[in-house]
Amino acid sequence: MREALAAALGDEVVALVAVAGGDLNDAFRAELAGGARAFVKTARDAAPGAYAAEAAGLRWLAEPGALAVPAVLAVDERFLALEWVEADGTRLDEAALGRGLAQIHRAGAPAPGTLPPGVAGSALILGPLTLPNDPAPSWPAFYAANRLLPLARMAADRGALDAGGVRAVESVAARIDALAGPDEPVARLHGDLWSGNVHTGAGGRPWLIDPAAYGGHREVDLAMLSLFRGRAGSGSAFGEAYDEVWPRAGGHAERTALWQLFPLLVHAVLFGGGYGASAARAAQRYG
Repeated sequence: MREALAAALGDEVVALVAVAGGDLNDAFRAELAGGARAFVKTARDAAPGAYAAEAAGLRWLAEPGALAVPAVLAVDERFLALEWVEADGTRLDEAALGRGLAQIHRAGAPAPGTLPPGVAGSALILGPLTLPNDPAPSWPAFYAANRLLPLARMAADRGALDAGGVRAVESVAARIDALAGPDEPVARLHGDLWSGNVHTGAGGRPWLIDPAAYGGHREVDLAMLSLFRGRAGSGSAFGEAYDEVWPRAGGHAERTALWQLFPLLVHAVLFGGGYGASAARAAQRYG
């Protein structure tokens, strides 16, 4: 990989230093002969096209110019190399994150499930998983058919979701039109926006990393920010700044668990543990 990385970057890689990189990838800081640095991620089980899709998602999120996104330096089936983003320990600027995320959401997408330009195929890639993006007449129909039901079947097949949990998710899917709130324009989503995918750069500047971008309902991103109790998006400054740009619809807080079903089911499929039970409890709230 070092040779391929050097060829792609046009400079000798003098060191690869392991750094934190999440649950699905190994990550490294590449030290180049010319003095530059790059962030490199790789995984033995990465789905074909996964890194190209992530690179396309980063470019798509960068288009509105609303939040910082690391530049793509090189992409290969084996790795993704990105601009190295230095931190200085400054606290995250929550207001900047709120304003910028609202602007990215408002940049929109043509339809639910639309993938960033340049992504090959029609499926959404989430680590080693692929999910359908079949056309649907509305966001609620899309969410039920392409997110909840396929993931519930996967989780059940892997023993991570019991029969009662499957029934609860199926009940939510059947009632989705009544649960999903008012119609909204299709938003441009990060798609995997837990707190760990908001990187704090120098001066507290928020950077978006590790997207699984597609067109969908903006409340999906907002719900995921609050799912794992991270600091990003948790303060009042975030919500106030977001609402200044694009006010959230009434009842959004009551729909949070509805949209959290998606990442909880993904985690049940990938990691098992208590995520299946958490997904079942979220679904049962709407029973």
